[in-house]
Amino acid sequence: MGYDKELLPWLQTYTFPEEAKYKDTKYAERVYREFVRELWKYGTTSAVIYGTIHKESTKLLMNLVINAGLRAYVGKVNMDRNSIPNLTEDTDMSLKETEELILEYKDKSPLVKPIITPRFVPTCSDALLAGLGKLALKYDVPVQSHLSENTDEVKWVQQLHPNSNNYASVYDKFNLFGQKKTIMAHCIYNSEEEIDLMAKNGVYAAHCVHSNFNLSSGIMPVRKFLDKNVPVGLGSDIAGGHEISIPKVMVGSIQASKMKWLETDKRLKPLTLSEVFYLGTKGGGSFFGKVGSFEKGYEMDCLVIDDSNLRAVNDNLTMEERIEKFIYLGDDRNIFDRYVAGELVEEPK
Repeated sequence: MGYDKELLPWLQTYTFPEEAKYKDTKYAERVYREFVRELWKYGTTSAVIYGTIHKESTKLLMNLVINAGLRAYVGKVNMDRNSIPNLTEDTDMSLKETEELILEYKDKSPLVKPIITPRFVPTCSDALLAGLGKLALKYDVPVQSHLSENTDEVKWVQQLHPNSNNYASVYDKFNLFGQKKTIMAHCIYNSEEEIDLMAKNGVYAAHCVHSNFNLSSGIMPVRKFLDKNVPVGLGSDIAGGHEISIPKVMVGSIQASKMKWLETDKRLKPLTLSEVFYLGTKGGGSFFGKVGSFEKGYEMDCLVIDDSNLRAVNDNLTMEERIEKFIYLGDDRNIFDRYVAGELVEEPK
């Protein structure tokens, strides 16, 4: 909802008031149960997920993902400034609850793990960022946040951190930019220097094309990142994005890259089908380890697809053509089975 607004007004008007409701664990459970079922339904075997600032609701989300048999990193969001009053944490309490959650869940499940989650620089004080960086190093926990999604956001970070070279360097200063495994969402307006730092530090970029369209943020120049060997995966960014299906995100990524090439920069070759298929499988899967491929030694995460209705007119399609048809025309009704780490995953109760 609220896609007539850009990112920052959208957060204040829609997202923050909605997230404040998750203090009520009964409300959170109702939404999270449906969310986890939707992940299963659309065949997402592995996800990197933001909870809210609320520890108990985040624990509930982690337990639901564990019980569903899916693979995920789940983060309790941290934010101690520039939010609405009932979604602004005390700095020390935010760090304390984050550490408690890490200790409780870091060894609880082989598939579901905690992840350090500063929402983004504008909502996190230096003390909070510093404390989260220390926790990431102390417990060897990965990091997720947002980077250069919106032009006003980038300007805001410059105002808040006038002595920093750029947005990425703020995270880097606090050991939240590749010192431990790190993924940054959006990355639309990164400078060449920031992209080089991501490549050097092995920081992942999550391309969230539908969210970037909906909130008038822009189009990530994915080709730049691939050319510099920055690891890239695909994200739904629910609810900035409206489409949870990663195959549909693949389609949107191809379309966006064509418009970027046509309207902005002819040097940025459009993404191919095989490239976005890689980004939505092995590319993003590598954040979780050996995930997203049928190569020897990889986890058997896979979907069994019945595409008979998609090739009824022509049964002589190549495998690549069948995959293309499924990505563009298929949906959850074509997914016959889902496997995670070699185990058949039934629909979550």
